[in-house]
Amino acid sequence: MLSNSNTNGFPLAQNENNVQFAERITKIIFDPKVAPKKVNLDPKFDLITASAVNFYEDVTQKEAEAFYKDANKDNGDKPVMAGLNTKLIKENGVLVEKTWKVGGMYTGAIEKIVYWLEKAVTVAENDVQKDALTKLITFYKSGSLKDFDTYSIAWAKDTQSAIDVVNGYIEVYNDPIGYKGTFESMVSVKDMEASKRIKTIGDNAQWFEDNSPLLPNHKKKEVKGIAAKVINVVMESGDAAPSTPIGVNLPNNEWIREQHGSKSVNLGNIVEAYDRAAGAGVVAEFYLGQDVQNRVKNFAPLADKLHTDMHEVIGHASGQIENGIGQPASTLKNYASTLEEARADLVALYYLYDQKLVDLGVMPSLDYGKASYDEYITKGLMVQLSRLKLGNNLEEAHMRNRQLVAAWVYEKGKAEKVIEKVKKDDKTYFVVNDYNKLRTLFGDLLKEIQRVKSQGDYKAGRALVENYGVKVDKALHKEVLDRYAKLNIAPYAGFIQPKLVPVMEGNKIKDVKIEYSKDFKEQMMYYGKNYSFLPVIN
Repeated sequence: MLSNSNTNGFPLAQNENNVQFAERITKIIFDPKVAPKKVNLDPKFDLITASAVNFYEDVTQKEAEAFYKDANKDNGDKPVMAGLNTKLIKENGVLVEKTWKVGGMYTGAIEKIVYWLEKAVTVAENDVQKDALTKLITFYKSGSLKDFDTYSIAWAKDTQSAIDVVNGYIEVYNDPIGYKGTFESMVSVKDMEASKRIKTIGDNAQWFEDNSPLLPNHKKKEVKGIAAKVINVVMESGDAAPSTPIGVNLPNNEWIREQHGSKSVNLGNIVEAYDRAAGAGVVAEFYLGQDVQNRVKNFAPLADKLHTDMHEVIGHASGQIENGIGQPASTLKNYASTLEEARADLVALYYLYDQKLVDLGVMPSLDYGKASYDEYITKGLMVQLSRLKLGNNLEEAHMRNRQLVAAWVYEKGKAEKVIEKVKKDDKTYFVVNDYNKLRTLFGDLLKEIQRVKSQGDYKAGRALVENYGVKVDKALHKEVLDRYAKLNIAPYAGFIQPKLVPVMEGNKIKDVKIEYSKDFKEQMMYYGKNYSFLPVIN
């Protein structure tokens, strides 16, 4: 579907016809020399002009950063996430934001979102959920980021509803300078039994904060409103599909987290699906010794769930920024996302080898912590390289974060062989020899990354990411690719979305059938035919 005017990311240029547009768009999509990389984070380049994303038009990185530098000067201690729902373009030499809202950019699609949200309001479970949905509608109509913050606070308060939805311009990973949110939506049903585990962690969030290795002034004196649950995802769209997150902690706005709290979610059925799809081949190939392999096979599935729980619940929700320091998007810039994911991972890792989890009854023994450490180091230094083409460096924030953490602790513990690089039968392995010292190293790095965030130390943050999280050992990379190829397992996984078909009895729905497209192509063709709400060129 080709859109006209400026309601779409790739509009017709002035005096351009359909054929000319098709020729231009074909080069953008298929020519490897044109816009070759979605998000380029290499500081040697202008990150905006070197990235293929469409959040900016005829705008340089320097111009964009200057544009947003003073965006919150009148907002005091309640800054909005400037630029989250706009495209920044240059018109007649002047920078202008095109807002995504009803009556603005993408209005055709957003009007449909509002239409269904208004339907949802009439069947809301309770008044709190109704209030949140109403405020989300207000945001889509106004485009005001203050309205989005108002909605986010209301959404965070809705902790009792069994059915929930994430909807909006949420994560900024696809913007090389970390301002623009990508649309996503996720409808879910709470898993009541599994939520008992994650709720226990959330209920003890203050203990975890008080006992963390952070500097005292970087700890929250009062951890507010962490609501935690496990969900079964019903439907995902936008940035959440077909490749989905396994955990969510929202809202992202830092002052809302600190003053009003957040909701932490483990996507239970997604985690379960990933675990079942992984198979035993990776464990046998990349972990040295039967004892370690058995530990990972037996204990890692629960350890992975606990890691996700703590990453979202006590990871993202922990710590505080020093007074007078700006938001990470402004202070840490293109490194903010990687450092935030590393920080949350480290909180989880630090406590996965803590007796507290056993005492709380959420983990049977510290062997689960050991399995988590075995897995994190091996995946961070080796297995995740299966997702890269040979010769490429790491670009994606989560992959950078995992290598940063694993490589840093490996280097810092090298003299004492906390983690040992072992060669056997011409294969490389990374073996954890001292779990207690590794935990201490995780704590040391956590304290430093929190300091970087709390003080807005761009120089130190950049050094951590560039020195440990970006460059890939080419020889090791080739070895990983060769070994992984023999397993016949895809390095990435995606999901076909279900089609929910009502079974009617007169005017009442008595049941719902779940149907699936036969493959991804059929699904996307169906979506294109039935759910393209932007103007179409004939």
